Amino acid sequence: MKRVFFCLAAALAACAPAKEAPMDEKLKKLTPLQLEVTRNCGTEPAFNNEYWDNHRAGIYVDVTDGEPLFLSSDKFDSGSGWPSFSKPAAGAKVEEKKDSSLGMVRTEVRSKSSDSHLGHVFTDGPNPGGLRYCINSAALRFVPLEDMEREGYGAYLPQVKK
Repeated sequence: MKRVFFCLAAALAACAPAKEAPMDEKLKKLTPLQLEVTRNCGTEPAFNNEYWDNHRAGIYVDVTDGEPLFLSSDKFDSGSGWPSFSKPAAGAKVEEKKDSSLGMVRTEVRSKSSDSHLGHVFTDGPNPGGLRYCINSAALRFVPLEDMEREGYGAYLPQVKK
């Protein structure tokens, strides 16, 4: 039992949970799953999440603070059951960190603005970049193309419409 606890503790420590801070009003509006994913490096179920099969045009923003992260024009079906993108949106505030949890080395993707866990990036994506940003739906909010201007994401319209 101690070994199992130690392995679990080590795995959880490897993925950098969000910095401890008082829960602000934005976080109080999140669902338990959204909090688990963004604050505790959780993962939602594959093929059973909001955006894995979303094919609408629009922008995906940070669920906690609304910062632009990914565009529908860079989304592709990876067969993984999670939303997958070939790259972040231009100027997106994302950072990558080493994640040694679960007995493997991966690259975690976090939002710089909110310090939220988003998912992981892998090198098995489509060309030209060859990257697959495998992102939890629970870390995202989708803004459809028709609402982007009204919600302040108009600068991204040309990239989404391409």
